[in-house]
Amino acid sequence: MRRSLVKAALGAAGAAAGSGALTGFPTIWAQNIKDITLQHAGPPVTAIGQIAEQASKDLGFTVRMQAVEGADLLNRFLSQSSAIDVADVALTFLRYLVGRNVLQAIPLSKIKYWDQTIPLFTKGEYPDGRRASTQGIAPYGVIYVTGADAKSFSDGPSKWLSGIPSVTNADTLGIRPDLVGRPVTSWADLLDPAFKGKAALQDQPTIGIIDVALAVEARGAATYGNKGNMTKAEIDKTIGLMMDIKRSGQFRSFWTTFDQSVNLMASGEVVIQSMWSPAVSAVRTRGIPCTFQPLKEGYRGWGYTFGMMKHLTGLKRDCAIEYANWYASGFQGAFIARQGYYSAQPETTRKYLTPAEWDYWYAGKPAATDLPDPYGKPAIKAGEVRDGGAFWERMGNIAVWNSVMDEDRYLTRRWNEFISS
Repeated sequence: MRRSLVKAALGAAGAAAGSGALTGFPTIWAQNIKDITLQHAGPPVTAIGQIAEQASKDLGFTVRMQAVEGADLLNRFLSQSSAIDVADVALTFLRYLVGRNVLQAIPLSKIKYWDQTIPLFTKGEYPDGRRASTQGIAPYGVIYVTGADAKSFSDGPSKWLSGIPSVTNADTLGIRPDLVGRPVTSWADLLDPAFKGKAALQDQPTIGIIDVALAVEARGAATYGNKGNMTKAEIDKTIGLMMDIKRSGQFRSFWTTFDQSVNLMASGEVVIQSMWSPAVSAVRTRGIPCTFQPLKEGYRGWGYTFGMMKHLTGLKRDCAIEYANWYASGFQGAFIARQGYYSAQPETTRKYLTPAEWDYWYAGKPAATDLPDPYGKPAIKAGEVRDGGAFWERMGNIAVWNSVMDEDRYLTRRWNEFISS
């Protein structure tokens, strides 16, 4: 793998080819980089040990992964950022972190694969020029910052980034096709009495209420100006509806972790629920039917960026930028593709997938052969077609993005009332 090394490291420029030991550089540089360790924090579905191991082999310094769930991860960013060097930062977290002296701005000039990053992040549009949804926290609105100090978001493109686009997906409902008993085509089905006691929600205020908002709007029970940024009146109306639905016995559970969602679906306790793509894959690897169901109203989109903590300086900062470019160069994208996630740089990912894998995960074609999950376990049978079809069929139909609402504190209080009711 080609590796370009930052001139600032020793005031010298050069390039090295191949993985493993460095060649062609002063010994002192090789010794210095060998002693560098980067602590990479992220959620369990992206902060994966095998990715760090491959990066360490390719780059010549050590990367260590720290996997932390949602709210705990955000708390670590805010209170213990000095113990982290780089991170998978959710777009929603950027609303909390930019301007808080946690992240440092990343110079666009240092980013190797920017021209291969999807325009959904860099321009807020699709390849055909259509403008993407701005409901919720759309990537384009939080990727650029005003300057090197990263104190505020830029209104448009700038020379500084809050983070480098890395992972994205379009979420919908997971279903057990063998148990639902009929076609599921709309978000409204989440609230259908036919699934009373068999539905579940993610116990995360913004995501949970957006999933319900998509459902109640699909049923015609409410309309929203912006489902990703509700007014207090819209929050109150939605929570009121949710309490009525909860009292009717519609919801079997409110899950908080990946494993809970997998077990609910695998056991058959739940047949329709908020779900993540890797969780659908995990159910399937048990030999149990599970579908990430396309819905006519569109998807709930989300994304991550590769962020760098404020404290990084000197050679360690240079190594972090090298790692960021490695992260976008294909291996990581291919690894997460096998659990259903997309890279923000699809073409670099393509080089690390077999033609059959690319055709299934990105092109929407039937699997030419059986395909593995990231860990080598059988996941996809020959002939299967990915739920939702090709990359732009899914990512080209985002109805709303995951969000942190202006009334976030009020929403959290009302959500807690709902959960405890």
